[in-house]
Amino acid sequence: MLLLGKYNRLQILRETGVGLFLGDDEGNDVLLPNKYVPRTYEIGKELEVFCYLDHEERPIATTLQPYITKGEFQLLQVAEVNEFGAFMDWGLEKHLLVPFREQRSKMKEGHWYVVYCHLDTKTNRLVASNKLDKFLDNEDLTVKEREVVDLIFTRRTDLGWEVIINNRHKGLVYSNEIFKKVAIGDNTKGVIKRVRPDNKIDVLLQPLGANVLEPAANKIYETLLRNNGFLALHDKSEPEAIKAILQMSKKTFKKGIGTLYKARKIEIKANGIRVI
Repeated sequence: MLLLGKYNRLQILRETGVGLFLGDDEGNDVLLPNKYVPRTYEIGKELEVFCYLDHEERPIATTLQPYITKGEFQLLQVAEVNEFGAFMDWGLEKHLLVPFREQRSKMKEGHWYVVYCHLDTKTNRLVASNKLDKFLDNEDLTVKEREVVDLIFTRRTDLGWEVIINNRHKGLVYSNEIFKKVAIGDNTKGVIKRVRPDNKIDVLLQPLGANVLEPAANKIYETLLRNNGFLALHDKSEPEAIKAILQMSKKTFKKGIGTLYKARKIEIKANGIRVI
């Protein structure tokens, strides 16, 4: 069965003037145009290709790798806006449509948005949607507290940043627990801090508890070495000053310098910390 929006491993059936015809084990075939045909190939062997619909809405194969596949969330740029909607650059010749009904707000050419790629069951076309919540499921959770997860940043709110967890669930990272620059579409690791009774998920961008001590101590020590062994920071420094230099909270900083002090790596002075 040919899977639109996915990679398919297909057998090379025959060579024609316009390209190679590839087929699956159910008798379906699809054209791989000449411009995507590899330099060497053999009839009967298999090729891995991506399948989608061309400008005439016919299934077509390509060896190009799209930026997004069916069932994924990804940050894409709007290449064009017309009367049908916004068309995203996803690395293929034919752009990926986001119909107006699938836009959270009116999309603008040149701007970047996180979208979800899916198959429109009415038209059998691959389309994208910027209305992300309807493709996220927090009813049947597959994560637990303290689990390390993959995150995609999607939207800034009054409380913090909304994130997609493991390409499946919706979570929130609170603003006062973010100690580095983040932007829409950023991919990073996080830790499940809390699963609330209503299945809302709080997420941290750093390990919990004792796990944060060693990385924090290492980061402080490495920053000291890059600054001639001295930083004008100490346990009385303002949280904003610590965040600006080290991208960590004051609490984490104090635990980190405590670890370094006990290990006799630093000395703590009234004007800052210094490598011994």
